[in-house]
Amino acid sequence: MPHLRTLARGTLLLGTLGLAMLGATAQAAETWEVLPPTPHLAGPFKTAEVNGVQLAYHIQGKGTPVFLLHGGPANADYLAGQAKALSTHYQVISVDTRGHGRSNANGLPLSYDAMADDVVGLMKQLGLGKADVVGWSDGGITALDLAMRYPDKVGRIVAFGANTDPTGAFPDADKKPAFGTFITRAADEYKQLSPTPDGFEKLNAALAQMYQQQPNWTPAQLATIKAPTLIVDGDHDEAIKPDHTRYIAKSIPGAKLQFIEGTSHFAFLQKPEVFNKVMLDFLAKR
Repeated sequence: MPHLRTLARGTLLLGTLGLAMLGATAQAAETWEVLPPTPHLAGPFKTAEVNGVQLAYHIQGKGTPVFLLHGGPANADYLAGQAKALSTHYQVISVDTRGHGRSNANGLPLSYDAMADDVVGLMKQLGLGKADVVGWSDGGITALDLAMRYPDKVGRIVAFGANTDPTGAFPDADKKPAFGTFITRAADEYKQLSPTPDGFEKLNAALAQMYQQQPNWTPAQLATIKAPTLIVDGDHDEAIKPDHTRYIAKSIPGAKLQFIEGTSHFAFLQKPEVFNKVMLDFLAKR
């Protein structure tokens, strides 16, 4: 039989280990490591045939039009909190990007130019001459694409979690807690929303192919952006390198830069009040 002192020592070690594990768990649950639930846009989506794609979109509110563009492989619901905050003063058009969410794909390779063309095509169908654009991740990249290729179509730009060449992204984002949760969740949501519910792996493959070479813009190209631009990111973004975010802001004439403390690639969900204030304050400056 073990000596009582040995048992007591083992109990003490187990107790210390248990406390250490609890402490590690508490430490791991930082804001930037947790992905809050996906919100949902209230009301029906409409569809429009744009560039050979059935593009799903949602409209709420009245006023100056603002397009909300999500990241890959997500859907428009992720920015529902921003749509609600904007809708008291703006007409908000939330778009499911081609091949994402409720929108279908046309079999062609994905590109930021094509996604920007889709936004312009939808603007024409809705009779909108110009709009502000708020984009997250791929949506932020598309916003910058619009600003360069369609300068007369965009007002103010808010680009969150964007990169402008492949070297600006971390290669292992999916290994981080919040991002790993996001990928699993996005797959489930795709099955529920997509007209091709078994196509998530195909979408992921198309995105991976795009990310290998796109975007790939030079400082000279970024310098052509004339739209008032706000570059935003979480200070713990697991997908985009912070120095790259600073580089983008420095390369765009007059661009503003904002990091949201204690958040990751999902700041709009992790600290929505802070994100929305940053977004609304910038868009209000006319």
